[in-house]
Amino acid sequence: MTLELIAIGKTDSPELQKLIADYKNRLGHYVNFRLSILLDIKNTKNLSEAQQKEKEGELFLKHITKSDIVVLLDEKGKELTSVGFSDYLQKKMNAGHKKLVLLIGGPYGFSPSLYQRAQEKISLSKMTFSHQMIRLFIVEQCYRAFTILRNEPYHHR
Repeated sequence: MTLELIAIGKTDSPELQKLIADYKNRLGHYVNFRLSILLDIKNTKNLSEAQQKEKEGELFLKHITKSDIVVLLDEKGKELTSVGFSDYLQKKMNAGHKKLVLLIGGPYGFSPSLYQRAQEKISLSKMTFSHQMIRLFIVEQCYRAFTILRNEPYHHR
């Protein structure tokens, strides 16, 4: 299975970029992992919140195939423990899915078309984090999940 994380806009912080790259490289030992960063929407000051979400939704949809399992990282999604997330990934792999795509939306969330397209929603926390921080958190949690599945000592129960 391929695991892909798609987000909009570059990560400005070199420190975050380095940490994300480190976990991305670690993940490569367990799964075919891709991180895709889509360019920011231009002239957002001239767009309403709904228009901006719609334009971002169109960008996301161009990078998703019909066979992809799409999961929105959304504040209204299901909350999982790290062990629960590892079980979730194991079930997806056991089901024989070719690609699981995790999406990090823009500042206003997702368009209605993405909510319709997605099979599931997962929340990382009830707290609000910057979109750049979420990238690090989800890549680390993916790595943690695979170490849990392999019974490796990274995750202490």
